[in-house]
Amino acid sequence: MSAPAPVVREDEPSIAALLAARPHLAMHAMDGLVLEGVPLMRIAEVLGTPAWVYSAGTMRSRLAALTAAMRGLAGVHYAVKANDHLAVLRLMAAGGAGADVVSEGELRRARLAGIAAGDIVFSGVGKSAREIRLAIAEDIRQINVESAEELEVVSALAAGLGRRARVALRINPDVDAGTHAKITTGTAQTKFGIPFAEAAAVYARAAELPGVEPVGLALHIGSQILSAAPYRAAFARAAELVWTLRARGLAVQRMDCGGGLGIGYRDEGDASAAALAGAIRASFGGLDLELIVEPGRWLVGPAGVLLAEVVGMKGGRIVVLDAAMNDLVRPAMYDAWHGIVPLVGRNAQAATAPVDVVGPVCESSDTFARGRGLPMTRPGAYVALLDAGAYGAVMSSTYNGRPLAPIAMVDGDRWAVIRDRQLHAEMWAGERVPDFLA
Repeated sequence: MSAPAPVVREDEPSIAALLAARPHLAMHAMDGLVLEGVPLMRIAEVLGTPAWVYSAGTMRSRLAALTAAMRGLAGVHYAVKANDHLAVLRLMAAGGAGADVVSEGELRRARLAGIAAGDIVFSGVGKSAREIRLAIAEDIRQINVESAEELEVVSALAAGLGRRARVALRINPDVDAGTHAKITTGTAQTKFGIPFAEAAAVYARAAELPGVEPVGLALHIGSQILSAAPYRAAFARAAELVWTLRARGLAVQRMDCGGGLGIGYRDEGDASAAALAGAIRASFGGLDLELIVEPGRWLVGPAGVLLAEVVGMKGGRIVVLDAAMNDLVRPAMYDAWHGIVPLVGRNAQAATAPVDVVGPVCESSDTFARGRGLPMTRPGAYVALLDAGAYGAVMSSTYNGRPLAPIAMVDGDRWAVIRDRQLHAEMWAGERVPDFLA
């Protein structure tokens, strides 16, 4: 029995609606899909596919908008995990952003890109002794401590180095951010942060330990948050804790408000930076705290696209791309939705039919869309997967022996390759066959 034909969901936005919500993209009659001032077909013809393309102007303007929303209130530290390319980090540094890092590699990348150590916060639930020593040696702004046990480790390592590390305690406010379960980090069931009921005692312990200086608190309740309500709930608990600690004679200077601002992957619009600023101001405005936010996705997500070529059709209902889950894993991992738009103008105007869009990897989860209304797309046609600037290339792999795709950056009417396509031989260049298998 053949599989049932796909059916388009009623809430699926049209290609026109997707483009209307993304001012950095436009469909031209002759040039097709244009990012800033560069036809994406031109890049596909030069680099081949799959290929990533980032809009520098979009990242720059979004950073400026967020900075304006937080002016006089909170500093901006870019969450490097969203997209760690050196060109992206250099752009963020030029725009005045600090960095939120979660590994030695991210810390070294941020420093190489020109972000000052004093503008770097080190987060993450599993920091190694090596990573902590590096953070101390670099004299970064602060280490966000995730547990009572980690606090003891930081103290011992800093004291052993004859240094004093600034630490903030990451608290778990037990607030549900209302996002996907796999990117929720602020509830008591997750691995993140110090339980709220234990935080005051741990902070008091930090004040007694050698080698550490407790400077404040931190929290992060999840990713892809579209409403200000979860922030308000989490910030209210954090403000309560600040009052409690100060009443006990403990100094609290800083509050790291985390990140998680979401974007509109369909046509629903982005989370409001102004609403986040309002929630921060309402909770912490009278507490005389140094405040920071740690956005990632909001700054870079809309600025990236993944270009792909149609390599096959099956039964008129399945479109097979040359891009796969090893390139963009979010749909397979999170059931994430990404807009798909043809690169050629006439294709975007053609009648649509419901199709499933899949990749060539040998996994059923290698599926980008089900029942998506697209023009009848023939082999040799090109498409762009939208809003792929965050958690896209940075999470890609060489699964199924597929090389990492190249990356280009567009700025106005200029573009440049910022990562070459990986050669097949480079995938196994570091491998060794032992003598006993010779």
